[in-house]
Formats: sequence, C-alpha cells, structure tokens
Amino acid sequence: MQELVIATKNEGKAKEFKDFFARYGIKALSLLELNDEVPDIEENGTTFEENAALKAEQISAIQSTPVLADDSGLIIDSLNGRPGIYSARYAGVQSNDQANIEKVLDELTGVPIEKRDARFICVLAIAIPNKPTIFKTGFCEGKIAFTAEGKNGFGYDPIFIPSGYTKTMAQLSSGEKNKISHRYHAIQQLEEWIKNI
Repeated sequence: MQELVIATKNEGKAKEFKDFFARYGIKALSLLELNDEVPDIEENGTTFEENAALKAEQISAIQSTPVLADDSGLIIDSLNGRPGIYSARYAGVQSNDQANIEKVLDELTGVPIEKRDARFICVLAIAIPNKPTIFKTGFCEGKIAFTAEGKNGFGYDPIFIPSGYTKTMAQLSSGEKNKISHRYHAIQQLEEWIKNI
C-alpha cells in the first residue's frame, strides 16, 4: 500500500495522519486533494464503528483505493453515554460547538465532579478493496468541567479535563494534546498493523 486516502476535508486532521503515514513511506491524501469529487457519505450507523466503516468502505469502492475514515465523539457516563455518536450535532442539526457544550453543561447541572467521568473515543476504519475492513480504537479518559475554559481546541475540548491534568483539553498546547488524544491512541495502534502489511 503506497497511497491511502484519508476520508476528511479537515486539513488539521489530514495533516496529523499524513505526518504519521509519511514515516512508513505511505502517501496520505485528503478528500480535498483527489481529482474526483467524492459525494458526502451519510453517517446513519448506530455505532462509531459503523459510521467509520460507512465512510471508508463507500469511498474505497468509488476510488478503488485504500481509505481510512474515523468517527469520534464524547461519551459521558452519567448521561448514559450521550452525546456519543451524536456528538457533532448534539444540540440539533444546525448546532455548533458552543451550543453542544451548553447542552452538556446544562444536562450535568448539579452533578458532582466525582460523577462527571467521560472519555473521548476515536474509531479508525481502514477499507482496502477486496479485503475485510480493519478497525482500531483509541480513548482519552477524563472528566467534564463545570465551565468552559481555554481557546486551543475545538468540539468539547473546553469542557474536557483529561485524567492526570487540572486544565481542560483546550488549555493545553497542541503538542501536549496530541500526545494524549483519543486520535493519537488510535493511530498508535496502526503501527503494528502497518509493520505487518
């Protein structure tokens, strides 16, 4: 495998994967770098694995090339796992990061810190034509803060305090965040797989 399509139009996310795969002589391309327009894939799965596989497998079938897709989100124990697969649109289809954060904080009103356990999850799916899809999963454990703090990050980073830290993910430097993130842990699991292909 010399080339791999990363199923994202997010340049920051694509760069993270490109840097990783470059070490192994694999050229990673984002959807923005393809010659053909790729249709938006509807993520209507009921799990992170299903959503990641839908993207990877459908784009792989269209492009006839290996494709890596990820699906990630926030799981909060005292909310029975919500926002979960609906993390990006938790406050509604037209919602934004701020609205999603406000909804989570509102639902956790009165919940003490010891009951605010949460984790970010990242599921990677790699679809290779005529082969079974491969999955790798990474987590970042932590707690939900009482207020949003920090500007360095996106999504739920301003209310997520990683285990072992007293600051939110959005108060950490990009370097610190990248060493503990759920995506980092999922990517690390790809190393063994790459060495064996």
